[in-house]
Order: sequence, then structure tokens, then C-alpha cells
Amino acid sequence: MASIQRRQRGVQLTMHHQSNNSIPRAAPDDRNDLSAADAGDDYSLKDTNPDLGERWPSIGGGVGGGVYGGRGWMNSERYSSTYDLVEQMFYLYVRVVKAKDLPPSAITASCDPYVEVKLGNYKGRTKHFEKRMNPEWNQVFAFSKDRIQSSTLEVFVKDKEMIGRDDYMGRVVFDLNEVPTRVPPDSPLAPQWYRLDHRRGEGKVRGEIMLAVWMGTQADEAFPEAWHSDGASAYGEGVFNIRSKVYVSPKLWYLRVNVIEAQDVIPNDRGRLPEVFVKAQVGSQVLRTNICPTRTANPLWNEDLVFVAAEPFEDQLVITVEDRVHPSKDDLLGSISLPLDSFDRRLDHRPVHSRWFNLEKYGFGVLEPDRRKELKFSSRIHLRACLEGGYHVLDESTLYISDQRPTARQLWKQPIGILEVGILSAQGLLPMKMKDGKGSTDAYCVAKYGHKWVRTRTILDTFNPKWNEQYTWEVYDPCTVITLGVFDNCHLGGGEKPNGGGGGVGGARDSRIGKVRIRLSTLEAHRIYTHSYPLLVLHPHGVKKMGELQLAVRFTTLSLANMIYVYGHPLLPKMHYLHPLTVNQVDNLRYQAMNIVAVRLGRAEPPLRKEVVEFMLDVDSHVWSMRRSKANFFRVMALVSGMISMSWWFRDVCQWRNPITTVLVHVLFLILICYPELILPTMFLYMFLIGLWNYRFRPRHPPHMDTKLSWADAVHPDELDEEFDTFPTSKSHDVVRMRYDRLRSVAGRIQTVVGDIATQGERVQSLLSWRDPRATSLFIVFCLCAALVLYATPFRVVALAAGLYYLRHPRFRSKLPSVPINFFRRLPARTDSLL
Repeated sequence: MASIQRRQRGVQLTMHHQSNNSIPRAAPDDRNDLSAADAGDDYSLKDTNPDLGERWPSIGGGVGGGVYGGRGWMNSERYSSTYDLVEQMFYLYVRVVKAKDLPPSAITASCDPYVEVKLGNYKGRTKHFEKRMNPEWNQVFAFSKDRIQSSTLEVFVKDKEMIGRDDYMGRVVFDLNEVPTRVPPDSPLAPQWYRLDHRRGEGKVRGEIMLAVWMGTQADEAFPEAWHSDGASAYGEGVFNIRSKVYVSPKLWYLRVNVIEAQDVIPNDRGRLPEVFVKAQVGSQVLRTNICPTRTANPLWNEDLVFVAAEPFEDQLVITVEDRVHPSKDDLLGSISLPLDSFDRRLDHRPVHSRWFNLEKYGFGVLEPDRRKELKFSSRIHLRACLEGGYHVLDESTLYISDQRPTARQLWKQPIGILEVGILSAQGLLPMKMKDGKGSTDAYCVAKYGHKWVRTRTILDTFNPKWNEQYTWEVYDPCTVITLGVFDNCHLGGGEKPNGGGGGVGGARDSRIGKVRIRLSTLEAHRIYTHSYPLLVLHPHGVKKMGELQLAVRFTTLSLANMIYVYGHPLLPKMHYLHPLTVNQVDNLRYQAMNIVAVRLGRAEPPLRKEVVEFMLDVDSHVWSMRRSKANFFRVMALVSGMISMSWWFRDVCQWRNPITTVLVHVLFLILICYPELILPTMFLYMFLIGLWNYRFRPRHPPHMDTKLSWADAVHPDELDEEFDTFPTSKSHDVVRMRYDRLRSVAGRIQTVVGDIATQGERVQSLLSWRDPRATSLFIVFCLCAALVLYATPFRVVALAAGLYYLRHPRFRSKLPSVPINFFRRLPARTDSLL
């Protein structure tokens, strides 16, 4: 138990962690340095103590003390309440709005102006306008306060020359001691007109520029769109790829097409009856019915075809009727294209109306212009199609699901909580590419929960990036998982030239650094968790730690009554139970949904790239792995070992190894035989007491990747070679390839079944382990109430009521799962800790 307590130490922070320092400071670099000597803790979760929600510094200070804008600081009692889960980072903001009355060039009688903002060794510049005397830029520059090496800010206006050196037109100089400070939610600082000074201080020159200069934090509205000195080496389109952005997944629907029948299907060969089937296509998704078992001109199928569609609907449903002439040849007899937004949107299981559609004959108007009269009598097909709004379209693994709401917004419940995540920093990242002859990493973090994706800004060329960005999500179900991934940005140069990794931008892929998953139900409400999570990635040569990710997480519940109600509610919308999809349908539709999400997010500006989306959605979680199969097997064995230990204890009791224990067992056995009505209340009371006892050893931090549980620290090299092998296998021998692929396919199903068995057993264990504090609280209270009721109720009455309840007529049964089953399915398992 001592080792458990050592590994589960946690620090509970208040809502506003206060600092006595008057100057905002960054976390020291050695705060979370990796300990090479302590290899046992290398993959473990570590407590951190960041300065969250610091007070604003008090009035005073100067350049020598490192504080700029002394007279502009707000009162020291003012809190940064909006960003209380991150460390404050201070920036000098410069907004360049526009200029007027600029002097023309003596040669061209015009000018191509642009603005250069210079602070020490950092220079930022706006775009230039051709032949514009009164240009408007409206661009913001942000200089990190930690890197300010000068006491003055210079703003130059220059005239771009095609040949030679750009002409100097004028400048404005600011003393950083006089710069005011803005604290949101104050209104933005109003820009002012400034006369341009001569470069040598020889008085004013012609022209004015409108500027606003202030000191602020990352809470400022100008922060996301500003040019940052930290990203000064990015160029071209790469400037847009380093900014922080929020993305929203497309709204996904299940499109159900019930192919009922067709009439008057005439084959191309009039001398034979057709073997007809229907093929339906939506985008890249193609499904087909079975061939009608009877050869007839009026075939009947009554088969359901289910697709995934995303709003806005860009593709059409293309229905084709085909005739199987030969095993390798199909004749197209007719087709029709239908827009998706023309179908009914169904919210429940009530059937929608079916419709007849006339088929267009293949080749009419193009190949057979002389057969127009045949359109007076055409074939037709009977369909029942609808967009299913009562399902949740799965685009991620059900083990790590982050959203369970149905598609139709009308069916959504009110949120039951708020999730706030402060993405603080990363420590000890490994070099991911070569730049200028040395290793480099340009890291950014992506977080995905529900429909909302967030991407932090990219911090260039550092192994210890500090983001300090805070994001918020509404929570509709606590039994969900937020996923965070760290990546290396390989698109800093846009499309202008190859990236630093040595390859062309067209083939560049953002490299995976690591991933963190946090299940919300394992978090205590209103507590701030500050931990450093190891970023673990499995490579062909074994598991590798890529660094650590520091997070601050807070889960706030809004209503205890709603929380209790959710634990008795079905995990998925009721349509999944009234009209469930098959296992193969769920797998295929999830794959299609992931592709759609990846394509749509890849079309955003800047794009969230396909490799990032696939890594976050666990696209390869279904692939066979000997390592995962062993991990699931030993999860089951860990559960069985408890039963084996009980049998050994009972054997010791029978052999009188401990006489005192044996006598007590005999006494308890005789009491229960004489008073059988005490058996059930005693069991519930025992579980209640065990739950209270285990409260002392409850986990103090969220679960994380466990290399031992995943069998990643002792895996055989040949097993890793098999896991990273392509599917189908790349082996050369045809027979070996066929057998190998068949083995992997079958073993993958076995792996899933074994994992499901282990999950159920671990959920039983979590009833009293406080992994989910709300669920354990509800269960031990239920045990106490059940014990009291059973003590006061005769056992025969309880047995009779229970027997009649479970033997009741099906008419009195509901198709929805019962409250105990819903509660059990929401209990956390150790799947969150699998790598």
C-alpha cells in the first residue's frame, strides 16, 4: 500500500492559486526535468506545482527590474479569472492600423509602403501595398516579454523597392516604460495617429501612422491572430500553420436506404430473366444488396444499406440497378441520383414513407438517341430512405468515446458539467527533424473532446515549449474521454520550399510525439489536477518516451441530481438499442466517419491534417497485435487471480493453517445457516465497509499510459516486427501471406473478445475502488440502504419479489437496458491505461 500511496500523491489547488511575487514569472526549466537515475519513475505520472492564475503585479518597477509599463499596471487585487488554469505569459502588443499622407518616391511619384516593427533582435513586417499613399494593414505583432532585450520599440515605415535597398520613410519610437497595460475584459486600446520622425532625429517628416501599443497576456483578444516573435522563422503560408485555432467536427448523419423492390426491370438480353442487384453510392462509400434469389423482372430485396453523410451535404445518393450476366460482368440497367437533403430526417423508430423512383436508362441521349419512345415506360425502384437523427455517429473508438449525443440537436439534454483544460507546456521533447544541421522540434498540441477540436500555437525550435493556453468544453456525460496529442509541425514554410525535414511539403507529414487520454469520470469535481504526463510512443524497436506534457484539468459539475440521473441512463441514444446496428456495420461506418472528419478538417484554413485526425481518433486500434492480445489476456488473468487467491484462502481455512481464522469462519457459517435471512444484508454491509476502507487508497490522479499493463516494456522484437508490419503482410511467399493474414484477422477478433471480458471484470472491481468517485459513492450508499431494507424484510419476501420480477412477462419488459445495467456500463475500466 505504501508504494501505491507514493505513486498516487496528488496536489489539490484552490480555484485561484496566488503568488507573492509581483512579477509574473515562467516556470523554471528544471522544475520537471527527467530523472535519468530513477528509471522506475520514467514512465510514471508526476505531480507539478505551476503558478496558475497569478495576481497581476502591483504598480511600480522599471526597465532595470524587468517590469515594463509601471504606471499602466492594474491594481494588485485584480485577478486573471478567465485564464486561471495557466501561467500568465506577458506580451508586448503592437497593432499597426493604417497610414496616411505618405511621401511619394521621387522616381515613381508613388510608394509601395510596408511597416517594420523592431524590438531588439526581433523584426516583424506587414505586407506591402503597391502604389498606395494611404495603406491599411490592421495587423497585430506580439513580442514575448521573456525575450525583450531592449527598452525601446521602433516602428519603421518603408517603401519597398524592386531593385536595391528599400527606402526609409519615417519611424515612431516608444519607451517601454510608458507603455500601458490592458487587462481583459477591458475594451481594446484605441489606436492613435503618430507623426513620423526622421531617422536621425532631425524632426518630423511627412506622413502619419495609426498605432496602438500595450502590454497584455495570452488572454488578450489579439493573441490568436497576432504575429509572434516566437514564430519569426516561419514564412509564407507557414505563418498561418503556427497559430492556435479551434475546429468543429462536421455534423454526421446515418443515411439509411431500405431497398424494397423494383418493377419492370428489362435486361439487355431480352431472351433471359435478369439476376438483379442494387448498388448504392454516397461519395466514396459503395454498398450493394444481395442478388435477388429468383430470376424475375420484378425483384424483391427489402435490405437496409447504411451510409455516413456530413452536413453540408455535398454528395448525392446514386442508385444503380445491375444485372449479373457473368461472374466477372455486370450490366447496368438503370440509375438515379438523389440529393441527400431531400430525404426525411427521422428522430425515433417510427417508419418513414416509402417512394417510387423512375430509373433512367443507361445510355439514353448519348449512345441510343433513337430509343426515346421507350422512356414512356421505364423501370422503377421502391425505396424508403431517411437521415437518422436518433443515433450517435461513431467516429472514434467506443473505448475512448468523447461524445454520446444523438445527431439531432432536438434530442440533446442539458450539459451536466464544464471541462476546463490548461495546456501548460512540454518538457524534454526529442528532436523530430534536422534543421540547419541540428535536431529540432516545432511542437504543438491538439485536444479533442466532443465536436470541438483545439490546436495550440506552434512553438518553434525548442524542446521545452510553453503554450499556456486554456480551453473549455461543455460536458453532457461524465463517462467520456478527452484526448490530447502532441505533434511536430512540418509545414512551417507553406508551399514555397521544402521543409526542414528534408522532404517536399507536398509529402510532409506532421510527426506524432505522443498522446494523453483522461477519462472524466475518474476526476473529482471542482478539483484542479496538475500533473506531467509521459508521452509514450511504440516504435518498431520498442516503447519510447518522447517527453512529458504538463496539464491543468478541472471538471466542474453543475447539478448533482443530473449527475445521478446520467449514471442510470443508457450510454448511447435509445435508437442504438431499439434498432441496433450490426458489429460489421459499426466498424465499417466508423471507418467511413473518420475519413469524412479527416477530409473536412483538412479543408479548414489552416488545415488540421489527416495524420493528426487519424492519430487522435485511433484509426489503427482494430489492427492485430500480439502485444495487445497478451495484455488483454493478462488483464483477464489478473481478475481470475483474485478468485484463485480466494480458493487458496479457503483451502488454508479447511487445513487449519490459522486456527483463529478457521474458528471465526465456522462461527459465521453456523450463524448464516441458522439465520439465512442475514446472508444478503451481511454481503451488502461487507461491501459497504470495504468501499469505505478503500477510500483511503483511492487514486489521487487520472489514469495514464501503463507500459507494464500494455506489455510494451518487455515485448519481443519479432512481435513488434509483426505489429508494425503492413496489412496485408509484406511477406513475399504467397502461402505465408494468406495464412498470416487469416491468422491476424481471426486473432484480432479474439483480442477484442478477451478485452471485452477484461473490461467487464475491471468494472466490477471499480465498484469499490473509487476510480469513479461518483459511481462508488452511489454504490456504497445503495449497499447501505439495501442492507437496512434486507435486515427489516423477511428473506422469503425478498426472494419471492426478486423471482417474480425476473420471471415477469415480456409485455412488461422494456427494450431499453435497466438502470443497474446502465450503471454498470458506465463504470471505468483500465482500457484508458492501455498503450
